[in-house]
Amino acid sequence: MPNEDQGRRALSRLADVTDQILNGKSISQYGALCVRESPKTDEPLVLLITSRDTRRWVIPNGWGMRNRDPHEVAEQEAWEEAGVIGDAEKEPCGFYTYVKSLGKGARVPALVQVHLLKVERLGRKFPEKSQRSLRWFKPHEAAAAVAEPELKSLLSRVPHFLEGKVKDIEQLSQRRHPE
Repeated sequence: MPNEDQGRRALSRLADVTDQILNGKSISQYGALCVRESPKTDEPLVLLITSRDTRRWVIPNGWGMRNRDPHEVAEQEAWEEAGVIGDAEKEPCGFYTYVKSLGKGARVPALVQVHLLKVERLGRKFPEKSQRSLRWFKPHEAAAAVAEPELKSLLSRVPHFLEGKVKDIEQLSQRRHPE
């Protein structure tokens, strides 16, 4: 579990690349905030995966893909990195930044556009299965497990994101089927 020292180091790494961010020299990535209801309590659970290099807890994310919308990229990354099958929302639920380590020690700021993805099921075999660990967390536990401050904030707001979706669905249903 990340501690205060790790949080400071993460903030320091972000401060190191502030000039790059301000000069538009960041990369864009797309991520999936994978959620499902707990089968026991009906409360939301969030899927986190380990990164390949540092083994820290993260959400599935990756580079843009030709001829794919951002939410489709999020779905693809969720499949490749975690075996997730489900539909991502077209509109992002938020953004977060982190410092991406590239080859030969290069580091660049990454801005990740995050899409809420309701998990329908997990595949048994997926491309990065042997490279990552997966774990379901309650939203507040997931927020405590990740290092990136903005991702912590997104994870802590998962119940709010889902509340809005439930209300939208209920309202749509009432319009279609008035009593």
